[in-house]
Parts: sequence; structure tokens; C-alpha cells
Amino acid sequence: MKKLKIILASLLFLIMVNPSFAQSAASLLEGMDALMSAPKDKEALVKMILKDKSGKEKVREAVMKQKGQYHKTYRYTFPEKQVGTATLSLPDDIIWLYMPAFNKAVKVTLLSKSQAFTGTDFSYEDMSGTSYSERFTPRILPSSDDQIYQLELMPKSMRSRYSKIIVYLNKTHLYPEKMEYFDKDKAYFKYATYTYKKQGKYWYAERVMMHDIQKQHSTEIFLTQIKFDQGLDDAEFTVENLKPLE
Repeated sequence: MKKLKIILASLLFLIMVNPSFAQSAASLLEGMDALMSAPKDKEALVKMILKDKSGKEKVREAVMKQKGQYHKTYRYTFPEKQVGTATLSLPDDIIWLYMPAFNKAVKVTLLSKSQAFTGTDFSYEDMSGTSYSERFTPRILPSSDDQIYQLELMPKSMRSRYSKIIVYLNKTHLYPEKMEYFDKDKAYFKYATYTYKKQGKYWYAERVMMHDIQKQHSTEIFLTQIKFDQGLDDAEFTVENLKPLE
């Protein structure tokens, strides 16, 4: 009986000094997913700043619309040569790309999903609407920061371009503050940092910066004029709607 009391006291001590002990990795990742997909729908203006190793910048602008977790569109409005280019993400990890030069939408293949999302430092896989819980198996790692949960995400599918992702999760609100990406050769090759903001009852990533360490290139994304729960029509998220009206 005395031994049992000692074990229970030790467990209680671990929980008190390390709150992550009381949380499962799966519940933490599901919490992050829930926060990221909480709005019924959202719409925002997106500004992208791409910077190469010499410091030269390219600016792009787009309108982003999302309904639920799995339906999302990006439609470029700037610069002129990008105007009309659009992507559509659908359930089952399906992505369509419309390019005005070809005047038709094409489905992004499994191979292409590992490539850059319209020339940025994000891949099509990064921009997928599929939740992290569906795509990865998490485990909790020790963290020296008492404000952060540190999770290691291992891909469930061999088709992923990543061997693992390390997520630094805000303990209070369960949004990611940083993600580190490792390629198939287990080399650390890029990372993303996030600035989250609350509007009404929803948290959203106001700014995301993705750095490709190997290419010495970065893509910075800003969301402005964001609107939630407008009741966006399902027709917004069809392949036919990717082609702009004449």
C-alpha cells in the first residue's frame, strides 16, 4: 500500500511539473486542428512576399475563400501575369489548378503535391485542407519552454514529402508558433513561423513566414480583411468555378 502511494505521488508530481504529461499527443494535435478549422467559412485578402537569397522580392496578391475544413480556393489578383490563376482544395486531398494560359483546370498529381505551391516555399501538401491528425502520428517531445508543447509528427503515408515535422504548440491556445520540416533524407530543410490573432471568437494565422534553408528563399503570407461565417455558397468550391467569368 505504501509503495502504491509513492507511485501515485510521483505521478501527481510529474503532472504538476510537466502538464504535457497529462495530455496525450493525439488530443493536442486534434486541438490544434480544431482551432485551425473552427470557422464555418472564412474569406480574406492574401499578400505574399517572396524573397530570394539576394534579397530581391516578388509580391503577389490573392483572394482566399474556405468553407469548413476541406474546401478552399486561392485566386490570384496580382501581378498581372498571375491574374486568374486559381487553386481548389477538396476532400480526400484533391487539389485542382487553373491556369489561364491553358484555359482549363488540371488535377494536381501525387508527385506534383510535393512541389512548390504556385512558386512559393509552401508545397501543395502544406496547403492541403486535410487535417494534421489525419496525415500524421504525433508524440510529445521534452520541451525546455514551459509555454510550449513540442510534438513530433510522423507521416502516415509514404507519399508525404516529409520524414517528420516538429511542431511548437502554444500551451494556452493550442495554435502552432513554429514548425520545422525534415525531408525524406531526414535533413532539416525549412521552417515556418506563425503569428496568430483573435477576431471575435476565432483565432487565425495573420502572418506566416516559411523559410527554405537550403534554397535561402522565403515566402511571407499576410491575411487582411478577414471575414468569418458569411454563409459562402457551395458553388464557390467547384472545378467549374475556377475559370473566371468572361
